[in-house]
Amino acid sequence: MLNQIVLVGRLTRDISVYKSEKGKGSKVATISLAVPRSFKNMEGTYDTDFIDCIAFENIAINTSEYCKKGDIVGIKGRIQSKVEEQDDKKITKLEIIAEKVTFLSSKKEEADS
Repeated sequence: MLNQIVLVGRLTRDISVYKSEKGKGSKVATISLAVPRSFKNMEGTYDTDFIDCIAFENIAINTSEYCKKGDIVGIKGRIQSKVEEQDDKKITKLEIIAEKVTFLSSKKEEADS
């Protein structure tokens, strides 16, 4: 069995690292990606999916240090489900856990070209 996802997209905001409230207080960052679809919609334009990924410890720190809003990154990770309670109902949510982040290009490099 395999649980693996690969995403390539632009960062929609700068990344900030915070300490989690659960467990040992590990360092966590939410990485928000804009990933364009590879096909056009009925209006003839490309839709974009906005996907949040969660990174821990060194991956979170390095990504926040070297990447800024608008940079293109590749994320390899896994999908994880978690159950949350909202209005006395249990809701299952999917989240992407980043296991590797590759810095592909920065917005500054593209402007210089």
